[in-house]
Amino acid sequence: MEINIFDDPNKVPKPKDEIKIEDLAAVVYPDRFRVRADITVTAFQERPNLLLIMRDAAGNIVNELNIIATMHSEMDFTMHMRGMDNPAGDYTLEAELFYETRNPPQDTMQIEFSIPEATDA
Repeated sequence: MEINIFDDPNKVPKPKDEIKIEDLAAVVYPDRFRVRADITVTAFQERPNLLLIMRDAAGNIVNELNIIATMHSEMDFTMHMRGMDNPAGDYTLEAELFYETRNPPQDTMQIEFSIPEATDA
């Protein structure tokens, strides 16, 4: 008799050399000063580290988040837009996945997103 504890074969934990960033998304909150970063990585046997970096259109770092030895393959984090009166503009969210060293990271992904101008409601 075979007992399968994983309903989805894509969720079977993989060895660390097979771990990749599967998906990365940025969702702007209505207040425009917070962004939810959603990230999914391959199901893993050994816990990876992640670095999320948000940059403005000029390439300046707006926010940075380190996740050390995550326990989950599907995560979301709230990143704040600090030190600005108006966050409207274009941004890049970069993710790096690594184990022992970031130089080079094992996998990277980058997306672009925009924060709209405020609207009078």
